[in-house]
Amino acid sequence: MLLSGGLDSATSLALAHSMGFETYALSVHYGQRHAAELDAARRVAAALHAHEHRVMGVDLAGIGGSALTDTRMAVPETPGSAGASGIPVTYVPARNTLLLSLALGWAEVVRAADIVVGVNAVDYSGYPDCRPAFIHAFESLARVATKAGVEGTRYRIQAPLIAMSKADIIRTGVKLGVDYSMTVSCYQADERGRACGKCDSCRLRAAGFADAGVADPTRYA
Repeated sequence: MLLSGGLDSATSLALAHSMGFETYALSVHYGQRHAAELDAARRVAAALHAHEHRVMGVDLAGIGGSALTDTRMAVPETPGSAGASGIPVTYVPARNTLLLSLALGWAEVVRAADIVVGVNAVDYSGYPDCRPAFIHAFESLARVATKAGVEGTRYRIQAPLIAMSKADIIRTGVKLGVDYSMTVSCYQADERGRACGKCDSCRLRAAGFADAGVADPTRYA
């Protein structure tokens, strides 16, 4: 289970647990602007009974090209900031490909056939690696790129939130007992995990709580 510490991944972990999976949670320090989401991931993993939680590292800041890893690039604070492609500057090049690859490696070691990721293709920021085509392609890759895969393991990339609205995700999590006050979704949260309330992620999150009719527990700076 890829666990960022945000709202979507926390809900996905709760869903996996409710389905009877023994969950191994993986968080990745990839050079993002803050470590508050990793602190949140630790809280969520403990609260939602992950069998094990690991934090691994990969240097995506060394690649650059994203406002989430390059502090010289500003995180957009107004809607409509995406370029002609519709993909905003907060897109991190190849992030989900690399993170899923780490998860795949660990899954092979612990003999897990299911990898869960909290991507969403409805209320999202336009990232190409949050779409069904990417999930299906990586699933096919997993089956041919690993020893377990070529020996018959049918890897499944589970994306249970991919067709859900943010409001439906929140309603689902509330039913499963997720405490969203533990989570951090903001692209530029401060060292205490308080949200800016202005970035795309904050706007989507706040709108989701409003649409779901659930009080927003987010701590704002």
